[in-house]
This record gives sequence, C-alpha cells and structure tokens, in this order.
Amino acid sequence: MQEKEMVNDLLNQLKSSLTTYAHAISESSNPQLRQTLQQIRNNCETFQYDLYKLAEQKGFYHAAQKAEPSEIMQVRSQFMN
Repeated sequence: MQEKEMVNDLLNQLKSSLTTYAHAISESSNPQLRQTLQQIRNNCETFQYDLYKLAEQKGFYHAAQKAEPSEIMQVRSQFMN
C-alpha cells in the first residue's frame, strides 16, 4: 500500500471515529464517561487535523475551492425555506 493510500485510509477512519464519538457523547448520561469521550474525541480531532495538514503538504489532498458569497447565500436560502 502506498503512503498516499495509507494516509487517506487513516483520514477516513478518523472521520468515522469522530462520528462515533459524537453519537456516544450525545447518548451518555454518565458525566465521567461523557468527559472521557470528549477528551478522546478532542485528541482524535487534533490528530485528524495534523494528518490532514501533512497530506496537504505532500500533495495527497486538495481542498475544494472556496465558495463565492453568492453561492453560500444560495445554499443558505435552500435550508432556510
């Protein structure tokens, strides 16, 4: 497996983990468990961002172009109606 594939695979796994942590946090009624899950999620988010920056530096990942203000307003109006 090439480095690019490994990095992209790990980024996808981290995204999935972050979603799972969010669900677990929202369903947790135990304050200690909730706090622990939040700390784990925060660490996972930091790692995901650091890995994303590495992938971007190596040319493995190219972010989408920024949307124009008119495009943002169009999408926003679709969700507001």
